[in-house]
Amino acid sequence: MTSTVPASLTRTAEGAALQAVFLDMDGTLVDTEGFWWDVEAEVFADLGHRLDEAWREVVVGGPMTRSAGYLIEVTGADVTLDELTVLLNDRFEKRIGRGVPLMPGAAGLLAELHRHEIPTALVSASHRRIIDRVLESVGRHHFALTVAGDEVTRTKPHPEPYLTAARGFGADPRLCAVIEDTATGVAAAEAAGCRVVAVPSVSPIAPAAGRVVVGSLEEVDLAFLRGLVN
Repeated sequence: MTSTVPASLTRTAEGAALQAVFLDMDGTLVDTEGFWWDVEAEVFADLGHRLDEAWREVVVGGPMTRSAGYLIEVTGADVTLDELTVLLNDRFEKRIGRGVPLMPGAAGLLAELHRHEIPTALVSASHRRIIDRVLESVGRHHFALTVAGDEVTRTKPHPEPYLTAARGFGADPRLCAVIEDTATGVAAAEAAGCRVVAVPSVSPIAPAAGRVVVGSLEEVDLAFLRGLVN
């Protein structure tokens, strides 16, 4: 976890219940879920295996250990989990080196949160090396805290990543809003007790108590997020 949280950022604006906003990265903030699948397909092709498109919904949004382990199991590829993790991260890092496209509405939302000094964290199942590379495109200044998948004991769908972010801000998870694009991430946020905005990327997500589903981040602004916890 990396943090640059000034004391002033741990306080909300007067009269606002919202204490912090946590954003997932791949498929939520940046349009990279397709990148991951392409990289997985390329790496397994090099290993002599073709991925079935139906497996995509199984691996999307999950931690590297789960998705890579699943693909090894279903393909029978002769590669260890550690070896595959390195291959995938190396190929993905090379891919995003050519630029990372933001999801529609992401730039405006990040700018508004920054302008109003809302404590904002990036919480991802991706490894630190990948997060740091993406932040070069997105802008580190938007996030006072970042939590990577290889920096927690249990990553999504376990609530630990979001509980870690809340502790980093000294915030009550129940007064934090999370924006996620996958069922795995939504499960982690809800288990942590956070309010959730789901912006489905690959697979549909149904509305539920404490959860709002939107079509894109263009539908989300600070007033919308504050309304979730009031």
